[in-house]
Amino acid sequence: MTALDATRAELGLVVLYLNKAEARDKICRAIQYGSKFISNGQPGTAKTVDSTTTLARKVFRLLKFVNDLHGLISPPPKGTPLPITLIGKARNALLSTFFFLDQIVWLGRTGIYKNKERAELMGRISLFCWMGSSVCGTLVELAELGRLSVSINKLEKELRHVDKYQDERYHNKLKQSNERLLALIKSSMDIVVAIGLLQLAPKKVTPRVTGAFGFVTSLISCYQQLPVRAKAKSQ
Repeated sequence: MTALDATRAELGLVVLYLNKAEARDKICRAIQYGSKFISNGQPGTAKTVDSTTTLARKVFRLLKFVNDLHGLISPPPKGTPLPITLIGKARNALLSTFFFLDQIVWLGRTGIYKNKERAELMGRISLFCWMGSSVCGTLVELAELGRLSVSINKLEKELRHVDKYQDERYHNKLKQSNERLLALIKSSMDIVVAIGLLQLAPKKVTPRVTGAFGFVTSLISCYQQLPVRAKAKSQ
């Protein structure tokens, strides 16, 4: 493969990535929270970028509540314990509610919906829903990591006389464990972001702290949206 072919292939991955609405939203999210970190809630260019990007992202999320509504009514993977299933469904319900109410917030901020007080109330309720979904996500990832740990230990005993790193099953389990751990870090940090946006602990979770945590979780989300090939090369 020539250098031109390699460059064309890499650009193809970039185009594939940027063609995903979710990827563009996460890039905008990184800009939003990076600006929040820089501004620390003070007036200025960074604060303006934060505000305008926040509003622009809401357009990306129009009708997105349908995704989690579909997940809510879809059957869980076979073998999933009932408690994990229920927490996962609660997460779907909370996320779907968050995205639905977020549309009302967008209508209010654009002036289409005239009752600004109610729109702000809906915005606050939606953030509580998002925080709840992040808590549920954290619990699900913790439980799934526990299940994976048990499965990996059993597999290690089975493969104790051979090189376990050459076994495809072991490799897949480790990959799943790493993905779950990354998702756990993201959902845990998003709880702090929600606390900051809701100003539940304004002295400890300042706009700068909120921006820092939100920027990190945005980068994680951007990574999670990478095509499989690009992920494999980065590992």
